[in-house]
Amino acid sequence: MSAFGRVAGGAARIPTLLRTLSHLRGAQVWAQLRHTLLGPPPPRRARGAPPRLVVEAPSTPYLPPAAHVRADPPGGIELLSTPFDIAPDVDWAAMQHGPLFAYHLHQHEYVRLPDWRPDVRAELLQDWIRSQRGGIGWDPHPISLRLMCWGKLLTTPGALDPEAPVRAAMLASMADQIETLAHGLEVRLQANHLLSNLIAVVFAGLLVDGAASALGRGLSDRLVDELDAQVHPDGGHEERSPMYHALLLEGVLDLLNVARVDAARAPAAVREALASTAERMLAALDLYTCPDGAIALFADSAFDVAATPAALRDYAARLGVEPPPAAGSGLLPQTGYLRLAAGAFDLIASVAGPAPAHQPGHAHCDALAFELSVGGARLVSDTGLFEYLPGPRRDRARRTTSHATLEIDGREQAEVWAAHRVGGRPVVELTAWEASGAAEATCRGWWRGAPVHRRRFEVGEGGVAIHDRVEGRTRSVCATLPIDPAWTVSLGSHRALATRRTAGGEDQHVEIELDPGFAWTLERESCYPRFGEAVDRFVLVGRADACAGSVVRFRSLDAPPSAQASGEAEISASSPASSSTSTPS
Repeated sequence: MSAFGRVAGGAARIPTLLRTLSHLRGAQVWAQLRHTLLGPPPPRRARGAPPRLVVEAPSTPYLPPAAHVRADPPGGIELLSTPFDIAPDVDWAAMQHGPLFAYHLHQHEYVRLPDWRPDVRAELLQDWIRSQRGGIGWDPHPISLRLMCWGKLLTTPGALDPEAPVRAAMLASMADQIETLAHGLEVRLQANHLLSNLIAVVFAGLLVDGAASALGRGLSDRLVDELDAQVHPDGGHEERSPMYHALLLEGVLDLLNVARVDAARAPAAVREALASTAERMLAALDLYTCPDGAIALFADSAFDVAATPAALRDYAARLGVEPPPAAGSGLLPQTGYLRLAAGAFDLIASVAGPAPAHQPGHAHCDALAFELSVGGARLVSDTGLFEYLPGPRRDRARRTTSHATLEIDGREQAEVWAAHRVGGRPVVELTAWEASGAAEATCRGWWRGAPVHRRRFEVGEGGVAIHDRVEGRTRSVCATLPIDPAWTVSLGSHRALATRRTAGGEDQHVEIELDPGFAWTLERESCYPRFGEAVDRFVLVGRADACAGSVVRFRSLDAPPSAQASGEAEISASSPASSSTSTPS
């Protein structure tokens, strides 16, 4: 199957396919055709003597594997919330959990965990080298991830016995992997895949000598060009996913780490490009980081897949890379995110459409959506990401009503289909920006004659106001406010009360004033804060025929208002935290 999957419905879906293909670059089209006809490039075998490791240790220790990677030696591991047995034998061909899990299985990050004895670690690696001469582990992306992992293992003191035969076997296999990857870059996919390919092949080329080294380091100029193309001047990665932004930032820092060991092996222009890119990406990461210390969950993002923002900042600081101090409010004009902060309120909003045009596979229908934190705690939150397999959970994560924005006429903002495809795209524009506490943006849906959704964000010390107007004829407008699972919500007449128990045992209250032009209900839906994890939460849903102008306001309360005093009958529900579920994908 091609990267675009099957088009269901035959001729009925041909317009969707054409709208999808129309944005591809020429090189992508040819690469897609080749992949469709011939499949992924076969493994290549390097000629000449196996390379020798020329870097003994990094300039500063690497970060540990991400939190989703767990191990219970010698019998089990867990990846992306999915347990997997690797004893007595590893089923390297396992595909029952989907290709993403298989990629992580062949990446070997779990082998870097300190839980393993060096001899057990070596046995696992030898088993892969002996048995895997082809298959999914030789796709370009897992090669990239594995080259980074193996390079870290070989240059981390104590990870492997210095005299263990596995070291020579790894280096010989790395030469084959460098050869395969250098001749099979993921031009058909572009974006984070291509950038990861280039980071990995240059990283491996710096670690070893010989023909493999020349081949890897020979792609340094192309890597610099790709960094310049994919990382915007404002520091945001072109795919607009905070999770992938963090993953790529760690790769850039890893490469800078090794490049700093021997300046003669890494040209000054490469080291300077890596450092300046990392500095810009760190500044953008600050904007993506909520007051709770975790990333905002826009686009394809989930917790625990990438290193935490704090860990990345510390790693960068150890490499001498530090961005300017973060301001409370900020704007990423090219990437399309803004942040408004005042007093107890901190709002991050998405003000751009699916990107990049040639590869929006990680985009959601989240234009003009926002995450809102109050008193350091996330209140309005995005939906996250359960899995990449096509199906209802993937569809739910991407749909418009899973984000804090408006759905118009029951249609999605973008023509999302399959698991990663986008046909028609909305037109999204930032029309006003005031760092003092306000911004305005518009979104016109992808279909012909679509109305325009205009939203204004206002954040001050006294509270937050979200103003909406839909310009054009509508049959229905649906407003959604997804509430973080930590909060309990009660709904009255156009007023809701959100309550959470703080770590200190006190209750925090936020009043949400809802526009009376909508009929509001309190509903329950799943969110996906981590891969393979579904958690119940409250969602405030407002429905109307039109929206000539509406406003929703948030303000903190020292104590909950009295339903009797306000004359409102409240509808309450139990906390969704009591019905949370964690389900392997």
